[in-house]
Amino acid sequence: MYKVSPLRKRQFIGGIIGIIIGGAVFYFLTLESAGIYVSIGPMNTGHQNISCIACHADAKGNLIQQIQSNISHAVGGRKEGVDFGTQDVTVDNCLQCHDRPNDRHPSYRFSEPRFKEAIKKIDATTCITCHSEHHEERVSVVSINYCMNCHQDLAVENDPLDISHKDLIAKEEWFTCIQCHDFHGNHKYDVPTKLKDTIPMKAIKTYFEGGEDPFGTNKKYIGLSQSEWLKQLENN
Repeated sequence: MYKVSPLRKRQFIGGIIGIIIGGAVFYFLTLESAGIYVSIGPMNTGHQNISCIACHADAKGNLIQQIQSNISHAVGGRKEGVDFGTQDVTVDNCLQCHDRPNDRHPSYRFSEPRFKEAIKKIDATTCITCHSEHHEERVSVVSINYCMNCHQDLAVENDPLDISHKDLIAKEEWFTCIQCHDFHGNHKYDVPTKLKDTIPMKAIKTYFEGGEDPFGTNKKYIGLSQSEWLKQLENN
């Protein structure tokens, strides 16, 4: 009669225990309450109470189907791969809460042919270029001179500034733009007419990093809360 060696027995028991523990960990990480453990970083300012599922919807198909489809794509049997685990987050996810009819720079506008060269330098067709999630900050764009990509030929009739826009552009002082104008134009505030009265750059940087809003809290449109967005999703 074949006798199982103690080593084989221990390996078998260890394997069973490993499968049980692995399954338990996998199940735990799929729970909504475990979001903090699977997140690649802290939520951005204003998103602290948003759950993962609000942006990361489950991908189509089950796990096996997703694996099979992506293997087929890797070996040339399928033209395109599929989302694995969760769907990719796109600008449409952002617009579920942040769509504003008064947006001065709506993302769809930058898909127009006239912005072809500009988006090679800064891809404004997607929100995550400037608002990359999981960095615990409000704006993550590296340089705040981004206005230079579209407004080199800007001309302001009856320019109200004490130092004209034309002169500021000639001196390439593009960082001064954000000291007067918020990019999306959603704040209600009085734009200064003297450069010395503009918002200090230090306050702008603090705002980008998640600090107090120097433009004020009076806004024309307020983004949806998570509960409002989920309710809207259910109604649709």
